[in-house]
Amino acid sequence: MLGMTGTGRGLNRRQFLVASAGLLARVGWAGEAGALQRTSVGLATDVWGIHQRSQVAAGRKGDRSDPLGFLEQCHRLGARGMQGPLGVRDAEYVAKLRQFAEERDLYIEGSIDLASPRFDVARFEKEVLTAKAAGVKVIRVVVTPGRRYEQFGSAEEFARAVAQAREVLEKVEPVVARHKVRLAVENHKDHRVAERVELMKRLSSEYIGMCVDVGNSFALCEDPMEVVRAYAPWAFSVHLKDQAVREYEDGFLFADVHLGKGFLDLPGMVRVLREARPEVRFSLEVITRDSLRVPVLTAKYWATMGGVSAADLARTLKTVKTKASAEALPVIGLLLVEAQVEAETRNIERSLAYAREQLRL
Repeated sequence: MLGMTGTGRGLNRRQFLVASAGLLARVGWAGEAGALQRTSVGLATDVWGIHQRSQVAAGRKGDRSDPLGFLEQCHRLGARGMQGPLGVRDAEYVAKLRQFAEERDLYIEGSIDLASPRFDVARFEKEVLTAKAAGVKVIRVVVTPGRRYEQFGSAEEFARAVAQAREVLEKVEPVVARHKVRLAVENHKDHRVAERVELMKRLSSEYIGMCVDVGNSFALCEDPMEVVRAYAPWAFSVHLKDQAVREYEDGFLFADVHLGKGFLDLPGMVRVLREARPEVRFSLEVITRDSLRVPVLTAKYWATMGGVSAADLARTLKTVKTKASAEALPVIGLLLVEAQVEAETRNIERSLAYAREQLRL
Protein backbone atom coordinates (compact mmCIF):
# COMPACT_ATOMS: atom_id res chain seq x y z
CA MET A 1 0.00 0.00 0.00
CA LEU A 2 1.20 3.49 -0.79
CA GLY A 3 1.61 6.26 1.75
CA MET A 4 1.24 9.87 0.74
CA THR A 5 4.96 10.63 0.86
CA GLY A 6 6.77 7.37 0.27
CA THR A 7 7.27 5.03 -2.65
CA GLY A 8 4.87 2.61 -1.05
CA ARG A 9 4.24 -0.06 1.52
CA GLY A 10 3.65 -3.34 -0.31
CA LEU A 11 4.89 -1.91 -3.63
CA ASN A 12 8.54 -2.15 -4.52
CA ARG A 13 10.09 0.74 -6.44
CA ARG A 14 9.82 -0.96 -9.82
CA GLN A 15 6.12 -1.74 -9.31
CA PHE A 16 5.52 1.86 -8.19
CA LEU A 17 7.20 3.32 -11.26
CA VAL A 18 5.38 1.00 -13.65
CA ALA A 19 2.01 1.77 -12.05
CA SER A 20 2.69 5.51 -12.07
CA ALA A 21 3.85 5.63 -15.67
CA GLY A 22 0.96 3.56 -16.97
CA LEU A 23 -1.70 5.49 -15.11
CA LEU A 24 -0.29 8.90 -15.99
CA ALA A 25 -0.41 7.95 -19.65
CA ARG A 26 -4.06 6.93 -19.26
CA VAL A 27 -5.10 10.21 -17.64
CA GLY A 28 -3.48 12.19 -20.41
CA TRP A 29 -0.25 13.73 -19.02
CA ALA A 30 1.63 12.75 -22.14
CA GLY A 31 -1.12 13.08 -24.70
CA GLU A 32 -3.61 15.70 -25.84
CA ALA A 33 -7.21 15.26 -24.78
CA GLY A 34 -10.14 16.03 -27.01
CA ALA A 35 -11.96 19.34 -27.03
CA LEU A 36 -13.56 20.14 -23.68
CA GLN A 37 -16.25 22.56 -22.63
CA ARG A 38 -14.25 24.97 -20.50
CA THR A 39 -14.83 26.64 -17.19
CA SER A 40 -13.38 29.94 -15.95
CA VAL A 41 -11.94 28.09 -12.93
CA GLY A 42 -8.23 27.31 -12.88
CA LEU A 43 -6.22 24.81 -10.86
CA ALA A 44 -3.92 25.45 -7.91
CA THR A 45 -0.92 23.13 -8.01
CA ASP A 46 -1.91 21.39 -4.76
CA VAL A 47 -4.80 19.69 -6.56
CA TRP A 48 -2.20 17.81 -8.67
CA GLY A 49 0.06 16.74 -5.81
CA ILE A 50 -0.34 12.97 -6.18
CA HIS A 51 0.29 13.16 -9.92
CA GLN A 52 3.31 15.34 -9.28
CA ARG A 53 4.82 12.92 -6.78
CA SER A 54 4.20 10.08 -9.21
CA GLN A 55 5.98 12.05 -11.92
CA VAL A 56 8.98 12.56 -9.67
CA ALA A 57 9.06 8.88 -8.71
CA ALA A 58 8.90 7.91 -12.38
CA GLY A 59 11.85 10.15 -13.18
CA ARG A 60 9.85 12.88 -14.91
CA LYS A 61 9.55 16.54 -13.98
CA GLY A 62 6.71 17.35 -11.66
CA ASP A 63 4.39 20.37 -11.83
CA ARG A 64 6.30 22.41 -9.25
CA SER A 65 9.50 22.11 -11.26
CA ASP A 66 7.73 22.69 -14.57
CA PRO A 67 4.92 25.28 -14.47
CA LEU A 68 4.51 25.06 -18.25
CA GLY A 69 3.86 21.33 -17.98
CA PHE A 70 1.26 21.95 -15.30
CA LEU A 71 -0.41 24.70 -17.34
CA GLU A 72 -0.59 22.32 -20.29
CA GLN A 73 -2.35 19.79 -18.07
CA CYS A 74 -4.77 22.45 -16.82
CA HIS A 75 -5.65 23.19 -20.44
CA ARG A 76 -6.19 19.49 -21.22
CA LEU A 77 -8.57 19.15 -18.27
CA GLY A 78 -10.66 22.14 -19.36
CA ALA A 79 -9.45 24.58 -16.68
CA ARG A 80 -8.92 28.26 -17.48
CA GLY A 81 -5.52 28.65 -15.91
CA MET A 82 -3.23 27.89 -13.00
CA GLN A 83 -2.02 29.16 -9.67
CA GLY A 84 1.35 27.94 -8.47
CA PRO A 85 5.01 28.66 -7.76
CA LEU A 86 7.00 29.84 -10.78
CA GLY A 87 10.34 30.37 -9.06
CA VAL A 88 13.09 32.24 -10.90
CA ARG A 89 13.19 31.40 -14.61
CA ASP A 90 15.24 32.39 -17.62
CA ALA A 91 13.73 34.62 -20.30
CA GLU A 92 13.29 31.80 -22.83
CA TYR A 93 11.26 29.63 -20.47
CA VAL A 94 9.11 32.56 -19.33
CA ALA A 95 8.41 33.55 -22.93
CA LYS A 96 7.19 30.02 -23.73
CA LEU A 97 4.99 29.97 -20.64
CA ARG A 98 3.43 33.32 -21.46
CA GLN A 99 2.93 32.48 -25.12
CA PHE A 100 1.18 29.21 -24.26
CA ALA A 101 -1.17 31.04 -21.88
CA GLU A 102 -1.94 33.95 -24.20
CA GLU A 103 -2.57 31.80 -27.26
CA ARG A 104 -5.17 29.78 -25.31
CA ASP A 105 -6.64 32.59 -23.19
CA LEU A 106 -5.39 31.05 -19.94
CA TYR A 107 -4.52 32.93 -16.77
CA ILE A 108 -1.47 32.43 -14.58
CA GLU A 109 -1.28 33.35 -10.90
CA GLY A 110 1.94 32.90 -8.97
CA SER A 111 2.54 31.52 -5.49
CA ILE A 112 5.34 32.39 -3.05
CA ASP A 113 5.84 31.15 0.51
CA LEU A 114 6.64 34.18 2.65
CA ALA A 115 6.78 31.99 5.77
CA SER A 116 9.75 29.98 4.51
CA PRO A 117 12.85 30.19 6.75
CA ARG A 118 14.82 30.74 3.51
CA PHE A 119 12.81 33.84 2.59
CA ASP A 120 14.74 36.95 1.61
CA VAL A 121 13.61 40.09 -0.16
CA ALA A 122 16.18 39.85 -2.98
CA ARG A 123 15.01 36.36 -3.96
CA PHE A 124 11.39 37.48 -3.61
CA GLU A 125 11.94 40.31 -6.08
CA LYS A 126 13.47 37.92 -8.61
CA GLU A 127 10.41 35.69 -8.32
CA VAL A 128 8.13 38.70 -8.75
CA LEU A 129 10.01 39.71 -11.90
CA THR A 130 9.68 36.19 -13.30
CA ALA A 131 5.97 36.22 -12.57
CA LYS A 132 5.46 39.65 -14.11
CA ALA A 133 7.32 38.61 -17.27
CA ALA A 134 4.96 35.62 -17.53
CA GLY A 135 1.96 37.95 -17.46
CA VAL A 136 1.07 37.36 -13.80
CA LYS A 137 -0.90 40.09 -12.06
CA VAL A 138 -1.62 38.28 -8.76
CA ILE A 139 0.66 36.18 -6.55
CA ARG A 140 -0.84 34.12 -3.75
CA VAL A 141 1.23 34.04 -0.56
CA VAL A 142 1.13 32.43 2.88
CA VAL A 143 2.61 34.30 5.83
CA THR A 144 2.67 31.84 8.74
CA PRO A 145 4.04 28.27 8.79
CA GLY A 146 1.57 25.46 9.34
CA ARG A 147 -1.90 25.35 10.87
CA ARG A 148 -2.28 27.62 13.87
CA TYR A 149 -3.54 24.93 16.24
CA GLU A 150 -0.81 22.46 15.23
CA GLN A 151 2.24 24.67 14.70
CA PHE A 152 2.20 26.83 17.82
CA GLY A 153 2.25 25.80 21.47
CA SER A 154 1.26 29.09 23.10
CA ALA A 155 -0.45 32.40 22.44
CA GLU A 156 2.92 34.14 22.80
CA GLU A 157 4.53 31.93 20.15
CA PHE A 158 1.69 32.60 17.74
CA ALA A 159 1.84 36.34 18.44
CA ARG A 160 5.54 36.37 17.51
CA ALA A 161 4.75 34.60 14.23
CA VAL A 162 1.99 37.12 13.49
CA ALA A 163 4.36 40.03 14.14
CA GLN A 164 6.96 38.47 11.88
CA ALA A 165 4.39 37.96 9.14
CA ARG A 166 3.38 41.62 9.33
CA GLU A 167 7.03 42.70 9.14
CA VAL A 168 7.60 40.54 6.05
CA LEU A 169 4.57 42.02 4.31
CA GLU A 170 5.77 45.52 5.15
CA LYS A 171 9.15 44.68 3.60
CA VAL A 172 7.74 43.27 0.36
CA GLU A 173 5.00 45.85 -0.16
CA PRO A 174 7.37 48.39 -1.80
CA VAL A 175 8.61 45.64 -4.13
CA VAL A 176 5.17 44.69 -5.43
CA ALA A 177 4.11 48.33 -5.57
CA ARG A 178 7.16 49.13 -7.69
CA HIS A 179 6.41 46.28 -10.11
CA LYS A 180 2.61 46.70 -9.92
CA VAL A 181 1.95 43.06 -9.01
CA ARG A 182 -0.62 42.27 -6.31
CA LEU A 183 -0.12 39.90 -3.38
CA ALA A 184 -3.07 37.75 -2.28
CA VAL A 185 -2.52 36.59 1.32
CA GLU A 186 -4.36 33.32 1.97
CA ASN A 187 -6.36 32.65 5.13
CA HIS A 188 -4.25 29.56 5.74
CA LYS A 189 -5.73 28.34 9.05
CA ASP A 190 -3.74 31.12 10.70
CA HIS A 191 -5.58 34.42 11.33
CA ARG A 192 -9.20 34.59 12.32
CA VAL A 193 -11.31 37.25 10.63
CA ALA A 194 -10.78 40.07 13.13
CA GLU A 195 -7.01 39.49 13.07
CA ARG A 196 -6.76 39.39 9.27
CA VAL A 197 -9.01 42.38 8.70
CA GLU A 198 -6.93 44.37 11.19
CA LEU A 199 -3.79 43.39 9.24
CA MET A 200 -5.31 44.43 5.90
CA LYS A 201 -6.35 47.79 7.34
CA ARG A 202 -2.97 48.35 8.94
CA LEU A 203 -1.11 47.61 5.69
CA SER A 204 -3.60 49.68 3.69
CA SER A 205 -2.00 48.89 0.34
CA GLU A 206 -3.66 48.57 -3.04
CA TYR A 207 -1.10 45.83 -3.75
CA ILE A 208 -1.84 43.58 -0.77
CA GLY A 209 -5.18 41.81 -0.44
CA MET A 210 -6.57 38.33 0.11
CA CYS A 211 -6.57 34.91 -1.44
CA VAL A 212 -9.92 33.93 0.01
CA ASP A 213 -10.00 30.23 0.83
CA VAL A 214 -13.68 29.41 1.20
CA GLY A 215 -13.19 26.45 3.56
CA ASN A 216 -10.03 26.84 5.66
CA SER A 217 -11.38 29.05 8.43
CA PHE A 218 -14.00 26.53 9.57
CA ALA A 219 -11.06 24.81 11.31
CA LEU A 220 -10.74 27.99 13.40
CA CYS A 221 -14.40 27.79 14.51
CA GLU A 222 -15.54 30.46 12.05
CA ASP A 223 -18.65 30.39 9.89
CA PRO A 224 -17.51 29.90 6.27
CA MET A 225 -20.08 32.24 4.73
CA GLU A 226 -19.33 34.99 7.22
CA VAL A 227 -15.62 34.58 6.47
CA VAL A 228 -16.26 35.02 2.75
CA ARG A 229 -18.38 38.12 3.38
CA ALA A 230 -15.70 39.64 5.59
CA TYR A 231 -12.84 38.99 3.17
CA ALA A 232 -14.64 39.68 -0.12
CA PRO A 233 -13.70 43.40 -0.27
CA TRP A 234 -10.00 42.42 -0.21
CA ALA A 235 -10.29 39.44 -2.58
CA PHE A 236 -7.56 39.35 -5.24
CA SER A 237 -7.88 35.58 -5.71
CA VAL A 238 -10.07 32.70 -4.49
CA HIS A 239 -9.35 29.11 -3.48
CA LEU A 240 -12.49 27.21 -4.42
CA LYS A 241 -13.14 23.93 -2.58
CA ASP A 242 -15.79 21.97 -0.74
CA GLN A 243 -15.52 20.38 2.70
CA ALA A 244 -17.02 17.37 4.46
CA VAL A 245 -17.00 16.79 8.22
CA ARG A 246 -17.57 14.01 10.75
CA GLU A 247 -17.06 13.81 14.48
CA TYR A 248 -14.16 11.96 16.10
CA GLU A 249 -13.17 11.61 19.74
CA ASP A 250 -11.04 14.79 19.94
CA GLY A 251 -13.11 17.04 17.68
CA PHE A 252 -13.93 16.68 14.01
CA LEU A 253 -12.50 15.30 10.80
CA PHE A 254 -12.23 17.84 8.01
CA ALA A 255 -11.91 16.64 4.42
CA ASP A 256 -11.58 18.20 1.00
CA VAL A 257 -14.19 16.66 -1.31
CA HIS A 258 -15.14 17.46 -4.88
CA LEU A 259 -17.33 20.51 -5.37
CA GLY A 260 -20.96 19.85 -4.53
CA LYS A 261 -20.26 16.92 -2.23
CA GLY A 262 -19.59 18.91 0.96
CA PHE A 263 -21.54 21.27 3.22
CA LEU A 264 -20.35 24.68 1.97
CA ASP A 265 -22.83 27.04 0.35
CA LEU A 266 -20.75 27.44 -2.80
CA PRO A 267 -23.39 29.23 -4.91
CA GLY A 268 -23.86 31.82 -2.15
CA MET A 269 -20.11 32.27 -1.70
CA VAL A 270 -19.50 32.73 -5.42
CA ARG A 271 -22.30 35.31 -5.56
CA VAL A 272 -20.82 37.31 -2.66
CA LEU A 273 -17.31 37.25 -4.12
CA ARG A 274 -18.36 38.17 -7.66
CA GLU A 275 -20.51 41.03 -6.44
CA ALA A 276 -17.60 42.43 -4.44
CA ARG A 277 -14.82 41.71 -6.98
CA PRO A 278 -16.21 40.90 -10.44
CA GLU A 279 -12.72 40.38 -11.87
CA VAL A 280 -11.51 37.89 -9.25
CA ARG A 281 -10.18 34.51 -10.42
CA PHE A 282 -11.28 31.23 -8.86
CA SER A 283 -8.66 28.48 -8.58
CA LEU A 284 -9.72 24.98 -7.56
CA GLU A 285 -7.88 23.79 -4.45
CA VAL A 286 -9.56 20.48 -3.61
CA ILE A 287 -6.61 18.50 -2.22
CA THR A 288 -6.93 14.72 -2.52
CA ARG A 289 -5.59 13.51 0.83
CA ASP A 290 -6.56 11.95 4.12
CA SER A 291 -9.04 13.88 6.26
CA LEU A 292 -7.48 16.44 8.58
CA ARG A 293 -8.06 16.17 12.33
CA VAL A 294 -9.23 19.35 14.03
CA PRO A 295 -8.90 18.61 17.76
CA VAL A 296 -11.22 21.25 19.20
CA LEU A 297 -11.77 19.17 22.35
CA THR A 298 -8.10 19.20 23.36
CA ALA A 299 -6.03 21.67 25.38
CA LYS A 300 -3.44 21.96 22.59
CA TYR A 301 -6.03 23.36 20.18
CA TRP A 302 -6.91 26.17 22.60
CA ALA A 303 -3.32 27.23 23.30
CA THR A 304 -3.57 29.96 20.62
CA MET A 305 -7.35 30.29 20.40
CA GLY A 306 -8.21 32.11 23.61
CA GLY A 307 -10.35 34.69 21.85
CA VAL A 308 -12.85 32.18 20.47
CA SER A 309 -16.27 32.47 22.07
CA ALA A 310 -18.35 29.61 23.40
CA ALA A 311 -20.97 30.57 20.81
CA ASP A 312 -18.45 30.08 17.98
CA LEU A 313 -17.48 26.65 19.27
CA ALA A 314 -21.10 25.65 19.78
CA ARG A 315 -22.04 26.72 16.25
CA THR A 316 -19.09 24.81 14.82
CA LEU A 317 -19.90 21.60 16.69
CA LYS A 318 -23.58 21.88 15.73
CA THR A 319 -22.57 22.23 12.08
CA VAL A 320 -20.37 19.14 12.37
CA LYS A 321 -23.26 17.19 13.88
CA THR A 322 -26.00 18.35 11.52
CA LYS A 323 -23.90 18.41 8.33
CA ALA A 324 -21.92 15.23 9.00
CA SER A 325 -21.09 13.28 5.86
CA ALA A 326 -23.23 10.18 5.44
CA GLU A 327 -20.23 8.47 3.87
CA ALA A 328 -16.86 7.65 5.37
CA LEU A 329 -14.37 10.44 4.73
CA PRO A 330 -11.41 9.89 2.39
CA VAL A 331 -8.49 7.73 3.50
CA ILE A 332 -6.20 8.25 0.52
CA GLY A 333 -2.89 7.22 2.06
CA LEU A 334 -3.90 3.56 2.31
CA LEU A 335 -4.69 3.27 -1.40
CA LEU A 336 -2.38 1.91 -4.06
CA VAL A 337 -0.82 4.51 -6.32
CA GLU A 338 -3.24 3.76 -9.17
CA ALA A 339 -6.25 4.38 -6.94
CA GLN A 340 -4.70 7.57 -5.52
CA VAL A 341 -4.07 9.05 -8.96
CA GLU A 342 -7.53 8.05 -10.12
CA ALA A 343 -9.12 9.62 -7.04
CA GLU A 344 -7.26 12.89 -7.66
CA THR A 345 -8.27 12.93 -11.33
CA ARG A 346 -11.90 12.21 -10.41
CA ASN A 347 -11.97 15.02 -7.82
CA ILE A 348 -10.67 17.51 -10.37
CA GLU A 349 -12.96 16.45 -13.20
CA ARG A 350 -16.09 16.39 -11.02
CA SER A 351 -15.22 19.74 -9.46
CA LEU A 352 -14.63 21.45 -12.79
CA ALA A 353 -17.92 20.05 -14.11
CA TYR A 354 -19.76 21.34 -11.02
CA ALA A 355 -18.15 24.76 -11.33
CA ARG A 356 -19.19 24.99 -14.95
CA GLU A 357 -22.68 23.51 -14.71
CA GLN A 358 -23.88 24.53 -11.22
CA LEU A 359 -21.84 27.62 -10.34
CA ARG A 360 -21.81 29.03 -13.89
CA LEU A 361 -18.10 29.69 -13.64
